Amino acid sequence: MSNGGRMKSILEVSNLTVGYYEDIDILTKINLKVEEGKMVAIIGPNGAGKSTLLKSIFGLLRPRNGNVVFDGQDITGHSASDIIQRGIGYTPQMRALFPQMTVRENLEMGAWVIKKDREKVASCVDRLFKEFPVLEENQDMRATFLSGGQARMLEIAKSLVLSPKMLLIDEPSAGLMPSLCTNVYERLKKMNNDGVSILLVDQRIREAVEIADYVYMISVGANAAEGSGTYFKENLEKILHESLFG
Repeated sequence: MSNGGRMKSILEVSNLTVGYYEDIDILTKINLKVEEGKMVAIIGPNGAGKSTLLKSIFGLLRPRNGNVVFDGQDITGHSASDIIQRGIGYTPQMRALFPQMTVRENLEMGAWVIKKDREKVASCVDRLFKEFPVLEENQDMRATFLSGGQARMLEIAKSLVLSPKMLLIDEPSAGLMPSLCTNVYERLKKMNNDGVSILLVDQRIREAVEIADYVYMISVGANAAEGSGTYFKENLEKILHESLFG
């Protein structure tokens, strides 16, 4: 299964093995690539290790073996702050806002690695307000009073403060009503069209496959299937059955 002509890979994960405990591996020899400017989805059952993979790429977990290469540089085991400065943003599945801070203050926290340069931080936040008008309208509101959809948009925007080359996003529509999910996926597609490479983990398999250029399926911590978004859309039921049940 292939996308055909390959472009430059902005992210390459090779033989990645990760575990939380000394003798228990959650991921085993995971391989994937994200081409520059593309959206790649990771799908699979609960507990397959999808979120663990994103945490490992972002430096929140240290792999036992394998490599993570971003934009031609090996970043395996680097700190999250270093990875942010290299150009990767991360939106976790769990809520990551400061509820008693305003929308603007939360965005400023997204630029903590350059917090001493107040002028640059202000410029970055103002740029995001132009991209997310709903946040600008509510910039003085405390995050705890935002709707679910607004809060998720703020979390995504917070990951974009430093104009990353790539965004890792875990369950973008988690906790949202179905009527709000469309807005989130439309925003991700626009970001991707604007040049941000995206690695997306999602339980909403059909929605993820619909917007992805390429798809990887992980099952029991290992690569189970991969192919173009078009291939997955046309053969989804077959792929799921073969990957999960053999």
